[in-house]
Amino acid sequence: MAEPVRVLIADDQALLRGSFRVLIDATPGMQAIGEADDGVRAVELARELRPDVVLMDLRMPVMDGIAATRAICSDETLSAVRVLALTMFDMDDYVYPALQAGASGFMLKDASPSELVAGIRVVATGEGVLAPTVTRRLIASFSHGDEPARSASRLVGLTQREQEVLVLIANGLSNAEISRQLLIRLPTVKTHVSSLLSKLNARDRAQLVIIAYETGHAERGMPS
Repeated sequence: MAEPVRVLIADDQALLRGSFRVLIDATPGMQAIGEADDGVRAVELARELRPDVVLMDLRMPVMDGIAATRAICSDETLSAVRVLALTMFDMDDYVYPALQAGASGFMLKDASPSELVAGIRVVATGEGVLAPTVTRRLIASFSHGDEPARSASRLVGLTQREQEVLVLIANGLSNAEISRQLLIRLPTVKTHVSSLLSKLNARDRAQLVIIAYETGHAERGMPS
């Protein structure tokens, strides 16, 4: 049998930590291995327990979740650890810095249990996940110039098709949805995504989203 997805829960609210633990331990193929009530403890436990996924609340005392995410994702010894950021708010002030810090996903705490479990599974496989409302707010934020686009020179070398796939990833589409949008086979989409990760030196799908926004590429919208 496959090893369970090992999850570290970081949240300053004991009630929420307990609820997440119950959900995770009741889900086949998942195991809650620890709890942290602040960012410093989250980093300590990540180094001690080496979880597959850290459920990271972004608003915590001592060290907030963004700083804790940055500490974990910049630690080469924790390269296999993925962070799924959680917050009660889908505010731009939290979303973009969390993804820049290295989070592989961003979900709201009011997500349904099935959505949260699905998000954990996706992040554990090395993919990225963004709640639809979060994706829409990111698109709106960048289209209004809230974050200046950086040089698009880093996209030199991408094929036209890879650029189209990047735009669709930035708009929150899954591989299956990209396949239908571009009328290409699913294995071909996966090949393009793998090529994007390699060419752009991106850790996962969430980083591709960040690159698309930073270069102004996402502002092109979805191709018709």
